[in-house]
Amino acid sequence: AKMQKYLLYNNVEPEELPTLKELSTIEICKIWSGMSRHIYRQLLKKRAVDIGVGSFAVVPALASVAEDKVLPVERPMFILSKSLKMFYNLESDDTKIPDETPVVPPDIEEVAASTHFRHEIVEQCVQETLLCFAGALRDNREVEFSFK
Repeated sequence: AKMQKYLLYNNVEPEELPTLKELSTIEICKIWSGMSRHIYRQLLKKRAVDIGVGSFAVVPALASVAEDKVLPVERPMFILSKSLKMFYNLESDDTKIPDETPVVPPDIEEVAASTHFRHEIVEQCVQETLLCFAGALRDNREVEFSFK
């Protein structure tokens, strides 16, 4: 499966990240902001997007609006994949993607077209970034992944 490659027994070696080495930080950010716009559009269409290490989805939640008032809302969340959680022994809420929500892979073609990068570059950049992310999880390092 696609996700298996993010279950790391060893460190991520620099040669496993050839695309990230070639790209500038600005280019990597451009690709990810294209990806984040794509994910946002999918969430608006009530779809969840599985990026390999987990899924972005809109889930029902409750928001307190006044002392005794609670409002049902929907909030976007990133839900780490179960096997990744178990493999790295991570704790997180067991948030479930609603059954009626279709889960789709990201449309790399669309991201490539919107960012003007070749399909392979986008795909490799995303996969290699996620490998780094998995490497950080493996080494118990702090990770900050900011999405607009």
